[in-house]
Amino acid sequence: MANILIVDDEPRIRELIRAHLLHGGFTCEEATDGSAALAQLGRGGFDLVILDIMMPFMDGMTCLREMRARGMTTPVIMLTARGEEYDKLAGLESGADDYVVKPFSPRELVARVRAVLSRTLPKTADSSGALVFDRLTIDTASHSVRVDGAEVSLTPKEFDLLVFLAGNRGLALSREKILQKVWNYDYFGEDRTVDTHIKMLRSHLGPCRDYIVTVWGIGYKFDPDAKR
Repeated sequence: MANILIVDDEPRIRELIRAHLLHGGFTCEEATDGSAALAQLGRGGFDLVILDIMMPFMDGMTCLREMRARGMTTPVIMLTARGEEYDKLAGLESGADDYVVKPFSPRELVARVRAVLSRTLPKTADSSGALVFDRLTIDTASHSVRVDGAEVSLTPKEFDLLVFLAGNRGLALSREKILQKVWNYDYFGEDRTVDTHIKMLRSHLGPCRDYIVTVWGIGYKFDPDAKR
């Protein structure tokens, strides 16, 4: 079930979008401006953002540019009252995946959400829920990983680390956050704990090692589509 962040300063718009997304089988969270959205996105767990342009404090275009500058590749659908071609192009050139103009049809918006997610979410290989990223398959049901069809042997912690990274595809994750989520909140470790496990995980993944990207000054992100 995809989790979507709705960012709009108008409560009635957020309520309208939320109602239709919930009816469509999605889960939702809300933010009232770009700054709040960035804070929530920094915690991870979102598959798509519906982002209004005209907002106080931090407008949607600024938020989008900041997202991309921080390495956040979460898909974005821009939502705005503006309809001029220039504004559409500006949004798309800044990294938006789609553009919807107010007033809009909620059903059309949900359809666009599904279309964007179909292009960006990892596809399941079968009914078991295995995640397939080009040459890499992660099967959480059987607790197994395959590269080019060959099974890869990982320790339980390496497997948990890979699942956490892949589950936050495209999101830059700090070492602290990785420690909290993979080693649990009560673990008091050091950055080199994460670095050591990342190094070992990359060595096991072989030709897929570059799916785990180092984000200098922050930590790591899982990005199988990054340019090599």
